[in-house]
Amino acid sequence: MRAAFIDAKETLVVREVDIPQPGPAQVRVRIDYVGICGSDLHYYFEGANGAFVVREPLVPSHEVSGRIDLDPTGEWAPGTPVTVHPATFGTPTADLDPHLWPGGAYLGSASTWPHTQGGLAEHLLVAREMVRVLPASLPVRRAVLAEPLAVALHGLRKAGDVAGRRVLVTGSGPIGLLAVAAAVAAGAAEVTATDVLEGPLERARMLGAAHAVDVSREQLTESAYDVVLECSGVAPSISAALRAARPGGTVVQVGMVPDEARPVNIAPFISKELRYFGTFRFLDEIDRAIALLDAVPEIERVITHEIAADDAVRAFTVAKDSQASGKVIVAVWPAED
Repeated sequence: MRAAFIDAKETLVVREVDIPQPGPAQVRVRIDYVGICGSDLHYYFEGANGAFVVREPLVPSHEVSGRIDLDPTGEWAPGTPVTVHPATFGTPTADLDPHLWPGGAYLGSASTWPHTQGGLAEHLLVAREMVRVLPASLPVRRAVLAEPLAVALHGLRKAGDVAGRRVLVTGSGPIGLLAVAAAVAAGAAEVTATDVLEGPLERARMLGAAHAVDVSREQLTESAYDVVLECSGVAPSISAALRAARPGGTVVQVGMVPDEARPVNIAPFISKELRYFGTFRFLDEIDRAIALLDAVPEIERVITHEIAADDAVRAFTVAKDSQASGKVIVAVWPAED
């Protein structure tokens, strides 16, 4: 089978490797689509994602959809459409949700040794409990959004019920766009999105944002929002999110930040007695994401580019250009007749 490996910074090589054989607790999935996310971009363009350095060839991508290729138990027939929860959980720890247990792994990640290989390949072996069978009405293409939508839904879960509330989403990259769509679907009274580029702002409007603010030109109204989902991970945006939240409001840090000191103004956090939550990946929200993708087909508009696997380097380049692209997906090599 073919698989795409990141060998080092800006070095991606497609290789022929053996088709993996599932054990009794595994299934083999024939991958149709993968999504390019921020961690994939870091691995390709920098050879590392924060402290996690590519030390051996790494197959990227944890956003996958496809079809069952081989289930040794016979429960799922070949061709059954699926997506995959990309996490395996580590050592059970009291008072922690499983996605926070130490020692876990995530598809397409250099955080483990050996690395946990991802989905930019013709076939992928996964544990049975990671498989999510799709509703008959949900196309496999749209289902590739289940993982990033689950990240946005986990942020909303931390915020609590947003029905009838004013919601601000700072940063309109793919996760921010999905957060806009999720907040609208959850019944928010009004959703405002921010960015510094017109392309992402236009996509936020398309996904239901009532207002789209270019924060390089216009300041947000102070203390105007009940809930803020901070999806950029940029220090000035975090400071702006704290200013924009109303007294007693909630800020959820969805966007990842570098593991280093950055200047952030926390005075509003103190003076307004804000609730400020961190989020990391998600627990079981992928099941809600699948249901939402099935119920709201328009969420698929977040996909701006579909690129063939033989042109995967271009997929990474396009995904890096946030003015031109929302979510970029790769159509993995079609099955041969």
